[in-house]
Amino acid sequence: MTLFRLLELLGVGVFAMSGALAAGRKHLDLMGVLVLAVVTAIGGGTLRDLLLGRHPVFWIADPACLVVIVFAAALTVLYTQWRAPPGRSLLVADALGLALFVITGAQIAEQQQLPGIIVVVMGTMTGCAGGMLRDVLVREIPMIIREGEIYATAAVMGALLYVGLQAVNVPREAAAIVGMTVIAMVRLAAIVWGLNLPLYRLPPER
Repeated sequence: MTLFRLLELLGVGVFAMSGALAAGRKHLDLMGVLVLAVVTAIGGGTLRDLLLGRHPVFWIADPACLVVIVFAAALTVLYTQWRAPPGRSLLVADALGLALFVITGAQIAEQQQLPGIIVVVMGTMTGCAGGMLRDVLVREIPMIIREGEIYATAAVMGALLYVGLQAVNVPREAAAIVGMTVIAMVRLAAIVWGLNLPLYRLPPER
């Protein structure tokens, strides 16, 4: 198994877990758990593939992704029946999925020899869109646009670093590891220490 395929399957599994946890927080039934797990895990990659004209999309070309989603969702349900997850478990799972999916999304865009800025956009979209769809389905403000939330910012930072390191001849796998590490660390730091971006507010009308 290549590193790329391993990272993709890990990202699918972790995002599926975050979808299952979100379903549990909203007291959904098992079908709701599965729907949120699937949407969270494949939403970003599906949008990326459609925009890039990749057919079939990744989870149709590789049905193992669906098996991983079902397994990860079932494991999450079983584990949480035995032991309550930590309060920030959803955020941590989402942060890890974000790190994995941003870089794998960027690597897929690279395969089509697209400009660096498009690689960054596609990587960020792959990492963020699934979680955004999950939040919309459970009627929450998507994490990507919550007030001051350092989420997409972490994704962009990691994707830029990944592209930039390769531009100065750092090996691709090393650049991928550094990019993922930065995304995860920035996002987790924001969660643990409550870091936020400054807000933009219009001055009151006179």
